[in-house]
Order: sequence, then C-alpha cells, then structure tokens
Amino acid sequence: MREVRTTGRPIAHVAKDLGIHKEALRGWVRQAEADHGERDDGLTTAECGELKQLRKRTPS
Repeated sequence: MREVRTTGRPIAHVAKDLGIHKEALRGWVRQAEADHGERDDGLTTAECGELKQLRKRTPS
C-alpha cells in the first residue's frame, strides 16, 4: 500500500510486481485511506471491529 501511495504507480502495476490480485491491493489501499481519514465512503478498521463486537452482543 505504501508503494502505491508514495510512488503514484497504478495499483495494477504494483499488484503485478507483488504477485497479488489487483483488487486485493485496491481494497487494502481503500481501507488504509479510510483509516487515515482520506475517505468517508467506508468504515475504518476500528469501526469494523466495533460493529463486529456489537453484532456479537445483539441477539438475532
């Protein structure tokens, strides 16, 4: 993720160099952006953890 952010290289190129699927890397980059407050269209890692804990406590 750092390489995508610092170099500006396309996600597809970085993913190919790393031998991973580009959509996996894209998801990680988006999550990192959310965690750093750079996106507001998704939950942060902390919010996901909190939601998971709340769902465990709430009966269906």
